[in-house]
Amino acid sequence: MTDHERALCTATARLLQAASVIAAWGLGLSLISIGVLALTGRSLSMLSCMGFGAVAIIGIFERYMALRLRLDVGLFDGLASGAIPSLSTLDVALQKLGLRHSPDAPRALADRVQGARQLMQRHGIAVACQSAMFLLALLTQDLR
Repeated sequence: MTDHERALCTATARLLQAASVIAAWGLGLSLISIGVLALTGRSLSMLSCMGFGAVAIIGIFERYMALRLRLDVGLFDGLASGAIPSLSTLDVALQKLGLRHSPDAPRALADRVQGARQLMQRHGIAVACQSAMFLLALLTQDLR
């Protein structure tokens, strides 16, 4: 791996780590929504209940994406530090873990970085949807 590729891996890992703030926000919204539903669900309006429920359901997908992002941070860190010597070695390891099918051709580093960035963007969209639903649920809780 060249110095430029290692630098790209390091920068990608740090970018994905920065997204952990968004993941913490999504987890917080999910936990608060579940708590509100558990403690006061019967006294809420139907629309508010549905809003908090939607936040919790979106939270399941948000947690999956946050887990995938954490995995990608570790993999890009491993590539940058040399703990994972090459992309083909990474592919073999991922295949043995059942996380990747046997590729016909190795995936380029640029494609992997683009995929990680897209996952980060989708995660951000999920948290934005959670935030909007949470705000809707708060605004409609007194509408009976």
